[in-house]
Amino acid sequence: MRPVKVAESNCPNLETTTGVNGVRISRFEQDGQTKLGFYFDSFVVELAAAATAYNQANSATLDFSDTSCILKYLPPEGALAADAELVASWLSENDICDSLKTCCDTVQLLVPIARPNKLFLLAGNYSAHVQEGGEQGIERAETFPYVFMKPPTTTLTNPGQPIQIPKVNPNEVDWELELAIVIGKKGKHISEADALDYVAGYTVINDISDRAYHPFPERKERSRDAFFDWLHGKWHDSFCPCGPCIATPTCIPDPQTLDLKLSFNGDLRQNSTTALQVFPVAAVIEFISQSVTLEPGDIISTGTPDGVGKTTGTFIKAGDTLDAFISSIGTLTSTAIDEA
Repeated sequence: MRPVKVAESNCPNLETTTGVNGVRISRFEQDGQTKLGFYFDSFVVELAAAATAYNQANSATLDFSDTSCILKYLPPEGALAADAELVASWLSENDICDSLKTCCDTVQLLVPIARPNKLFLLAGNYSAHVQEGGEQGIERAETFPYVFMKPPTTTLTNPGQPIQIPKVNPNEVDWELELAIVIGKKGKHISEADALDYVAGYTVINDISDRAYHPFPERKERSRDAFFDWLHGKWHDSFCPCGPCIATPTCIPDPQTLDLKLSFNGDLRQNSTTALQVFPVAAVIEFISQSVTLEPGDIISTGTPDGVGKTTGTFIKAGDTLDAFISSIGTLTSTAIDEA
């Protein structure tokens, strides 16, 4: 295979994850068809085409034509997970010919899990973020994970597609960069020691939040209004951009070593690491699974570090761009428009 460098002008990279080992797989739409591809930051290599090239070079008979479910190619239970690791490693070790590369700018990247059964998110999982909100920092031994949910079918938003600034309260829409877990095996009462064995991989989520939504301002105040105001501010349409790929545990053997960076219109606003999580990934899986059966494809977003817009009174408006980067996964880019 001959090396062909992809032109920077055609496939720009804001942050790259060059040198990542393991599998990163994206869902994408091209010519009206949904496809799966190995993800390389600025371009994808369609799985079926990669398998064909591998077969020709290695006299093999791998078949990656099934695009019905990305989990087939992911651990711990995907029937083609081991083969996907093999082909991804082969691609990384060889020069990828131009005919196999599809520039990400020429296709629509999609949310990696088409319709997850459950979409969990954490609040207050980084002490510095809790403190920037005016509350006292927390220690793991003193509390438990605060878990809430978003409706996946209306909040999940494809990479590159816009966040809608809601008509009901357009003035305090904020960002929250988060590492998300994709569950790969059904489980309940999972121990922290075994939790990572249930992970198919990881992706990036931007937990968009309406900081000042107060339904029915003329209401009679009740004791729990503040909590429900907060919760309602999480549920607007488009408020959960997700992607650009799923990175397997081979890419991320330790999810507590990842860099997180979010830029707002090119200005770096969040710059942290998952090492600072109060409840690490395995502990989050253990906690949720004590009361809820986790299923393949479920997504758990693990909270945001400090650096959100509310701290400086900076909020998302139509025309703004957010670039949410996590090392070993990639960059999730979102723009903003006013709700029609």
